[in-house]
Amino acid sequence: MIFDKTDNTTIITQEKASVIELVKKLDVLYERFKNDNVIVNLTSLKPASVEDITEFLNVSNKHRKAKLSFVIVTTQANLDDLPDELVVVPTVKEAHDIIEMEEIERDLGF
Repeated sequence: MIFDKTDNTTIITQEKASVIELVKKLDVLYERFKNDNVIVNLTSLKPASVEDITEFLNVSNKHRKAKLSFVIVTTQANLDDLPDELVVVPTVKEAHDIIEMEEIERDLGF
């Protein structure tokens, strides 16, 4: 797992372990990134199923409840089959765009 922090955003890239192992590690290491917007980059993993992506639901809800963004990057799962509570995009650039839009919404009080 690789942590790359810039400004108020942490990009977490998983290269080897499974999605379930990553979710467990995120729960343990949550204090490390709890005050940042988070991008979880899964593009280097083997195909991720809808079930794999939904494993992030609890940590995503916890993070979003704290008024921070949590975005998953993958091209492996069908975005239409994922829960609406999860923000999933195909590129890191789009993840940054989502975070920027969500920050504007929070600043405006939405």
